[in-house]
Amino acid sequence: MHGFAGARQIIQSGIDARAFPAATIEVGRRAGPIWQAAFGRLTYDADATVCEVETIFDLASLTKVISTTSIAMRLVDGARLALDSAVGTFVPAFATGDRGAISIRHLLTHSSGLPAHATLWETVSGRAGFERAIADLPLERAPGTKSVYSDPGFMLLGFALETAATATLDAQFQRLSAELGEIWFNPRAELIDRIAPTEHDPWRARLLRGEVHDENAAALGGVAAHAGLFGTAPAVGAFARLVLRTFHAPGPLGPPELMRLFATRSDVPESSRALGWDTMLPTSSCGTRLSPTAIGHTGFTGTSLWIDWENDLYVVLLTNRVHPTRANEQHVALRPKIHDAVMKAVKG
Repeated sequence: MHGFAGARQIIQSGIDARAFPAATIEVGRRAGPIWQAAFGRLTYDADATVCEVETIFDLASLTKVISTTSIAMRLVDGARLALDSAVGTFVPAFATGDRGAISIRHLLTHSSGLPAHATLWETVSGRAGFERAIADLPLERAPGTKSVYSDPGFMLLGFALETAATATLDAQFQRLSAELGEIWFNPRAELIDRIAPTEHDPWRARLLRGEVHDENAAALGGVAAHAGLFGTAPAVGAFARLVLRTFHAPGPLGPPELMRLFATRSDVPESSRALGWDTMLPTSSCGTRLSPTAIGHTGFTGTSLWIDWENDLYVVLLTNRVHPTRANEQHVALRPKIHDAVMKAVKG
């Protein structure tokens, strides 16, 4: 695609500078993809497998929007869940004290007061252990007063969604993923040759390939609300098109008014967060050219998804920047440039 030469050049510069060994991109509209491309090899080994559009990546925190936020929308639409319901209704350990004020809305907007991170995997595993451990975390501020991106908050949200639906997260997501294509928790062993490796993990003492990079998600069996999904750029693109359609007509995620509610920036002071989604800021990974109403998310492994519903446009960018180590953060400066180049190609 000649029109995307600028974006192609920037991604290739990232490959050349070892910002990431592999990358795939899909740009599209409601009607379908308009550009797909793949770059690099799955590792830095000279004989490593060449990256293809159908390469599978650890999507990391894209799980928060593709799976968890979508499940929350479906439960709200089905009246199984209310945004202002107390989390303690579903997770009894949060029914009393200062935790009793935390709502589903607070978890979706990262304003629960729970800390950003916690190394829970070091001491616990499984839902029951994590519930107790998260309940023991002190709140850092009153719920609703400030947004601080919180993995423990989203893990807790996942437990609430499982209780509300009386079904596990992966079972609930399967009802949606059937129409998206190649996207799953815990991908099957026979897919391993198509999966981009992530980190040489000191905790597990091995190179991670086909098992979730995030340690807390691994301790939850690979199925968690904050991380765990693996998928291809075309599958994430299919999800983006589903979101774009939902802004205009009812679908599996719910009606347009619900989609717009989830995409609306919250009233939490100084926050860019909507419900599950982040929203466009000129300093965001999406660059400076998307509409102010654009929504998106990033993932720690080097993934991102941005959806500009006013311009009927989405951009999926998947990399394995954490290979061979998470210490490499060159991708942070490249992502806005890539999105700006895409917008220049699309809009001139």
